[in-house]
Amino acid sequence: FVILVSTVFSQEDVFEKVKHHYADNEGVKIHYVTLGEGPVLIMLHGFPDFWYTWRYQMAELSKDYKVVAVDLRGYNKSDAPKGVENYAMPILMKDVVAVIDDLRLKKATIIANDWGGAVAWQTATYYPNRVDKLIALNIPHPQGISNYLKDNPSTGQYAQNFKKDGAAK
Repeated sequence: FVILVSTVFSQEDVFEKVKHHYADNEGVKIHYVTLGEGPVLIMLHGFPDFWYTWRYQMAELSKDYKVVAVDLRGYNKSDAPKGVENYAMPILMKDVVAVIDDLRLKKATIIANDWGGAVAWQTATYYPNRVDKLIALNIPHPQGISNYLKDNPSTGQYAQNFKKDGAAK
């Protein structure tokens, strides 16, 4: 008779164990949670998720790392300022840098998925001194996307629809 015991936190345990923090980017509060100790891994979620998307990875990685899962601007507990101009890529990149600064780090490893991956690629490109390593899931390098969409314009139509007037409603 053998009993197997999981060493991975349950979903509820991760939710209850994280510590909540807020970074400030020019008056906009960016919510993030932390779990564990050690080298820092910052996680950026995709559309339309929030920090909790990373719960399983946080449970496992927090054994050896300090995992930081961010609510991107406009999601969950992060501020959602009005106006499309408040979501321009340079501002989103500064949100990531604000989290790195709030953690009192010079640089950090970023793990990102989907829309968070787009933000992470740009952050690594424009702030290379703030990003130690980048792990991008479900999103290729920006030049790869650009080349692909140029050759296959109808493939990215759903993303183009986000640019239309009234798309945010």
